[in-house]
Amino acid sequence: MAQTLPILTILLLSLLLQTQSHKFSSKLSPKSFGFKKEKLSHLHFYFHDIVGGDHPTAVRVAAAATTNTSQTGFGATVMIDDPLTVGPERTSKIVGRAQGIYASACLTETRLLMALNYVFVEGKYNGSTLSILGTNSVMSPVREMPIVGGSGLFRFARGYALAKTVFFNISNGDAVVEYNVYVLHY
Repeated sequence: MAQTLPILTILLLSLLLQTQSHKFSSKLSPKSFGFKKEKLSHLHFYFHDIVGGDHPTAVRVAAAATTNTSQTGFGATVMIDDPLTVGPERTSKIVGRAQGIYASACLTETRLLMALNYVFVEGKYNGSTLSILGTNSVMSPVREMPIVGGSGLFRFARGYALAKTVFFNISNGDAVVEYNVYVLHY
């Protein structure tokens, strides 16, 4: 019995140590990640959704059986790689791309589910991204969508984007949307 007591003690101790080394979560200090004081940034750009022509940046990739008979296009899903520019002109300087999907997600009004990233390619934010996930009631004069995260200089970002359509071509679906983005980040 005297010999089994140390063996049991060692076995129990190793089980306890093993259990402690497999934690699900732990508290971390923000300073250990290099976080500084949080900043509020305002970004202003234009989103060019080009549906028509020889080089579209928005392409329908899926539809429901009833999409074409729905008043709202319910079920239509569009993949985008839209330019983000400094000005409303298509020839204006590109500062990034809007990459992701939007889908008609409402039976009673034209409302889109937006799941996309703003991928910045110019200046201070080159290589950084902001992620949008929310609803876009496109017939409203101004729409608000949440910023749910980001990468690079926008790691741990949160905020909102205000969208306002400045041009819509009813014959081919092309649109230019002005964005004012307010984002908290480190």
